[in-house]
Amino acid sequence: MTPYRWTSVLAGILLLLLSALWAVFVSRPNVVAIASPLDRLESTLLDARYTTFGPVAPVSDVVIVAIDDATLDSTQDNASDSRLLLANVVHAIADADPRALGLDIILADAGDPVTDNLLATALQRSDTVLAAAGRFAEDQEAADLARPVSVLRPQEVFLRSAKSGLVNLSTDATGTPRYLPAVFQTPQGVEPAFALLIASTFAEVDPTMTTDAVALGGNRTPLDIGFNLPLRLVGPTASIPTFSAVDVLAGQVSDALTGKAVLLGYTATAFGDRFPNPFDENVPGVEIMATAVSQLLGGETLRRDAGTRRIDTAAAVVLALLVTILIIALPLSSGVPLALGALGVWMAAVWFAFSAGVWLSASIPLACASVPILAASSLRYFNEKRSAARGARALAALKQFQSPALAERIADDPAFLARPTEQRLSVFFVDLSAFTNLSEKLGPARTQDLLKQFHQITAQTVEANGGIVLNYMGDGALAIFGMAEGDANGSDEALRAGFDLMREIERLGPEMAKGLPVGCRIGLHHGDVVLSRLGGDRHQQVSVAGDTVNLASRLLEIAKDEGAALAVTDVLLGAAKHPPERPSDAVKTVDVRGRESTAQVHFWRASP
Repeated sequence: MTPYRWTSVLAGILLLLLSALWAVFVSRPNVVAIASPLDRLESTLLDARYTTFGPVAPVSDVVIVAIDDATLDSTQDNASDSRLLLANVVHAIADADPRALGLDIILADAGDPVTDNLLATALQRSDTVLAAAGRFAEDQEAADLARPVSVLRPQEVFLRSAKSGLVNLSTDATGTPRYLPAVFQTPQGVEPAFALLIASTFAEVDPTMTTDAVALGGNRTPLDIGFNLPLRLVGPTASIPTFSAVDVLAGQVSDALTGKAVLLGYTATAFGDRFPNPFDENVPGVEIMATAVSQLLGGETLRRDAGTRRIDTAAAVVLALLVTILIIALPLSSGVPLALGALGVWMAAVWFAFSAGVWLSASIPLACASVPILAASSLRYFNEKRSAARGARALAALKQFQSPALAERIADDPAFLARPTEQRLSVFFVDLSAFTNLSEKLGPARTQDLLKQFHQITAQTVEANGGIVLNYMGDGALAIFGMAEGDANGSDEALRAGFDLMREIERLGPEMAKGLPVGCRIGLHHGDVVLSRLGGDRHQQVSVAGDTVNLASRLLEIAKDEGAALAVTDVLLGAAKHPPERPSDAVKTVDVRGRESTAQVHFWRASP
């Protein structure tokens, strides 16, 4: 293996190793569920999947009672009236006999004792869950969100009438809620989430929790690392059936609340927390909580856990290696499209997995494959550019030993003439006349210069007329015409080259031979020949053989005997479409040494 090949192989192996390491490095934060620079991209791509597949239907057992703008218009804006309003609304909901009631309102401040007692009495009428909120350290990672350093709880008067659960959510960089911690490790011990407590109260069963799921009776909801519930957002505002507290107070929607899990919260413009989601930029927090309750009671789920994260990592490593192999093993024109196609196939699988409730990472495969694609493409481009330069240098060197047209043909098709091929061509032989005497007078150095100039003129003249010089033989040369695809038969070109070369060689006398006359003999014949490669496996040359070649060679002797510079068979003139540039000086039927048959030959002297 050449050093160049060894360098390419080692570079490819190193690139494969680096691609795998890159994929592992990028995937690690996802595996252990900590923050990553890719989180914003993942949020964008996740929202795109939500948009692709659209909203989903929540369970029918969850409804919202909203203290909206219309409700607030019915009371003055002060704490005492707010607690009184809450008490009245809770009484009205209790009259409808729900199975569970959750107040997404943190009753942490002490109010008027009379009003607070009225509200506490109302809370006792239903199985009620109150909201509490945890406070977290700013430097905690995402996986540690279930460990608040303190908890803001409802007043004791309310806790004697109801249970409480934490309402904290985990949002991404855009503020969109993505997770609901199912349990919290508070300073007071392990406490359930607000939504889980409502769902458990409604189902009248304690939750059974494992590291990857929470079960309420027959409903099993997948959990992510750290007992986090991935939220399957259902749609825009009011996707969960929502009723105004004004209508509840008026007794107009009692039937809609009976036997339901009812969540009461503020949706008024100036109150309550708001979140963006893929369908709506301003969703009330109580609706996010209702979405989680719906999910826990058998609604659409979203699975993202240790198993899916391992799939993300495996896919990232495989994709990184696959795209690298495709690009370094195949030409860029096919390797890059195939690599992008492999990435596209996996991205399509990620996309459609979401429709089945599985959240696979889209950002990690993109990051893990994109960098190797760029790196491998750059390496391959560099190698191909270097290989092209080497090929160009090799072709340039080959053209010094073969006709440029023949060298390019071999470079384009290395199998050219791997088997002998029969073809009808025009064969062209030329040599210098009186060369022995001329070389004696010129001496070795000037003779060499003369031969070099003669070969140069021969090559230029033959190639200018579409021919190919196959071989130089001392003071002679062999060329063929008509081999290129599309050529008629090469007869006109060979004839034109003969006249051109006679004139060019005559000029060598004054230029290269101290004024001594320089002439040539040219023989042209047309017919069937056999083109083949001669030589061993390591060194070959293109050759032409057959009676046509033999006759063209003998024409040099015949031209010498006739004192002519150009001898052309009647066969070649018959194959030509155009007459020669001037009439022949003589036409004879001649015997040809070594052949039984004669040949009719046309002769021209060098000068008319």
